[in-house]
Amino acid sequence: MHLEREEPMGTIIESLRAGIVPPVISDLSESEHIHPTQFIQHVINGHVVVPRNNRHTTLTPVAIGRDTRVKINANIGTSPADCDFENEFQKLEAAISAGADAVMDLSIAGDSATFRKRIITEYDITLGTVPIYDAMIGLETTDKLNMSHFLRIVEKQAEEGVDFMTIHAGLLSRHLPLIEKRTLGVVSRGGAIMAQWMKHQNKESFLYAHFDEILALANAYDITLSIGDGLRPGCTHDANDAAQFGELEIIGELVQRCRSANVQVMVEGPGHVPLNLIEENVRKEKEICDGAPFYVLGPLVIDYAAGYDHIAGAIGGALAGMFGADFLCYVTPAEHLRLPTLEDVHEGVIASKIAAAAADLARKRPDAISRNLDMSKARRRFDWDAQEALSIDKRKFSRYLEKVGTELPGAKNDLPCTMCGEWCAMKRL
Repeated sequence: MHLEREEPMGTIIESLRAGIVPPVISDLSESEHIHPTQFIQHVINGHVVVPRNNRHTTLTPVAIGRDTRVKINANIGTSPADCDFENEFQKLEAAISAGADAVMDLSIAGDSATFRKRIITEYDITLGTVPIYDAMIGLETTDKLNMSHFLRIVEKQAEEGVDFMTIHAGLLSRHLPLIEKRTLGVVSRGGAIMAQWMKHQNKESFLYAHFDEILALANAYDITLSIGDGLRPGCTHDANDAAQFGELEIIGELVQRCRSANVQVMVEGPGHVPLNLIEENVRKEKEICDGAPFYVLGPLVIDYAAGYDHIAGAIGGALAGMFGADFLCYVTPAEHLRLPTLEDVHEGVIASKIAAAAADLARKRPDAISRNLDMSKARRRFDWDAQEALSIDKRKFSRYLEKVGTELPGAKNDLPCTMCGEWCAMKRL
């Protein structure tokens, strides 16, 4: 296979199958420390995705999936109760500053199209959406929702340059009775819309019935589909139940249909899952969906950490990442309580980055091992500048650092911190 830097033809997968390697693929294989031939095969096989709309010319893409660093997504967007797009732009910048690899616009009110166009024009970050949200804006009930309207929204967002889209096509009418056995029923907004539509129309999901039409648009714009988990568990009691795994079986079928259409695809996952069930959850997705990249929300390992759900989610995200999850959707301290503030966004991204870093270290990535070792050596030298540079949250490092003796004339830089002061063990040996 040629490894030359050539212009792509069709989708990324179609180009690679034709032996043409777009420059972005060569760049990403290098940055991820994966041999180019192996990286190309991962993309062709669907084990790695590179979300990149062919109209998003300002994008700096990322790779998500097998052998790559665990990536972080941050959700932003308006609600009917708080429709301030300028505030959402500030959150976008906070997320990027904290190290998010991608953002999703989950706006359910206001002029979201203008919002997205500005993101795509002014920023180089990967952008995702949930088109059914836009499709419902202005509709009083799901009765007026139909496939032609939905496809218009998908194409409009595709023309804007959106890189990946969540499509809740795995939730079918056969799954609806299983919802009744749950403690929290359906907690996915997209899943709830489709469940309500099927009940009212007494028909099968139009997303599933017309999935080939969605694939045609995704192929035309080289959009990565993220198959939404409309039945993700919203509490630990509902984790790994018949509803969730029933939908996952259909998602596995949809993954194969995406690949047959040369459309990149990843799979969304829970949600709320206790620690002891996370491994089963990840392994089932990898098995049923033939190694497709797994995109998880958290998962939150307990249900009553309100105000600290970013910590509950980071614990679950670290474990999920260790077992093979590839993409972590951040959870903020505001989860279940309100739209997040700027500080909530920052804390949410940092918590998820800690989870991702823990997973990368457990997976023995050389860059993760190296960074941890460099931090240890910097601590041994009392090299505070190096420690700050290596820290996940440099802003907090600088704010928290207090050294003993800095007030003395000629004080050195290699002073201990105020935790131990003159009792510092490393200063004694």
